[in-house]
Amino acid sequence: MVLAQAGVTLQPADPRTRQAKQILAPLSLTLTEQRIAIIGANGSGKSTLLRLLNGLLLPTTGTVSVNGRSTHTDAAAVRRSVGFVFTDPLSQLVMPTPQEDLELSLRRQKLGKKERRDKALAILGGYGLEHLAQSSIYELSGGERQLTALATVLAVDPDILVLDEPSTLLDLRNTRQLMQRLTDLPQQVIMSTHDLSLAATFDRALVIEQGQVAFDGDPHQAISAYRELAG
Repeated sequence: MVLAQAGVTLQPADPRTRQAKQILAPLSLTLTEQRIAIIGANGSGKSTLLRLLNGLLLPTTGTVSVNGRSTHTDAAAVRRSVGFVFTDPLSQLVMPTPQEDLELSLRRQKLGKKERRDKALAILGGYGLEHLAQSSIYELSGGERQLTALATVLAVDPDILVLDEPSTLLDLRNTRQLMQRLTDLPQQVIMSTHDLSLAATFDRALVIEQGQVAFDGDPHQAISAYRELAG
């Protein structure tokens, strides 16, 4: 469960020449549903909201807590609890190969070297990626990279999975494969997306417009509200 009573303002480098810009207006949210979609135009504040949920970004005003832990005072614990998948998997795949990236994620479990290797290969096998274990991440397709990024995040078994438009760079087949993976997860999933048909399958949807929550509730009603805002 995520509780957010927060706002974000970007402070200019030189306050004498530029005004502060509000990125996300003060809001109050309690996020408890299993699958929550966040929709809105580019630049509306969706990514900012998501980054608040695991402490990648701290609020300028107010607080954000995850299962009772504050992102201000318990940042490390929150990040262990909340896995984050970026739009571009190359932003988070830091090792040369999928196997090495999985092994890096598994280090916090204090396994032996062989155990880490065997577990990494088993996880990749579960995603149909074992044959790519030693491939360069730059040789993988967009879908293979995104599944690898998802696997590395889920390898440490977070309570909540946050995804920032994960299907943006994927074709239809890979999008369907990714979404099927997400559907089968036991974790709470909070995801921003431009895919309205996908958002319609979630339990709850938020519409973000110009840094504010313009609608919060039934996904079908949220989509209608978003379309009205888009004109």
